[in-house]
Amino acid sequence: MLRVHPRERPRLDEIRINLTARITEAEREGWLGEVDGLSVSLAAAEDKLTQLDAEVARRSTVVHLGLPIFSQIATRATEPS
Repeated sequence: MLRVHPRERPRLDEIRINLTARITEAEREGWLGEVDGLSVSLAAAEDKLTQLDAEVARRSTVVHLGLPIFSQIATRATEPS
């Protein structure tokens, strides 16, 4: 399984558009086997786009780890022994 780098999204969009055009041509010409093969490739390209979108969304989500921030730590006073 290959992972697509987010910078390659425009290329993957081009591939999807090209596959859609080729499917339309194959349907018009009656090339049913070609339509099936291209449809599988189109589904895979769309799946990669979905995975890429999910990865980008996951990376942009902030996760709170529950660690104290500096101001919470710095305001504590210690009592002399």
